[in-house]
Amino acid sequence: MKTLMITAAVVLTTAGVALAQSPPDLKGTWSGKWRTVILGSNAHHPPSGPADAPRVREITFTFEIEGQDGSLFWGKSWSDPERKEPFVATITSDERSIIGADTDGSLTMRIGAGGRMAACYVHPAAGPSQSMVASCGALRRAR
Repeated sequence: MKTLMITAAVVLTTAGVALAQSPPDLKGTWSGKWRTVILGSNAHHPPSGPADAPRVREITFTFEIEGQDGSLFWGKSWSDPERKEPFVATITSDERSIIGADTDGSLTMRIGAGGRMAACYVHPAAGPSQSMVASCGALRRAR
């Protein structure tokens, strides 16, 4: 009986280790089209009319993941390469969901298959630009 219990404990421990995976390596450049609604004006969304009216835009947005330490990663993002903004993020315990922040907003992402991610970004008018943004898009890793 004692041998059976020890064998079961070893099998369960080994199975747990086998199921645990390290977070995926996300370093590199990710880019794609995003649809955005904006109220106000900021560097990524200059007004094309009255800044106090909501506008819908489609832009290409890029994330360059420069470093990663386990589930933590960081880099720069931009819609215009002349205006790169730092961000930080973490992969959650399900190893597919991501939460993060930049200088004035928050980011949620979902890691997909084949070098793809779905991503959304929001920021409130309390930030430096005094604009509100809600945006989602699909990202693909550049090779």
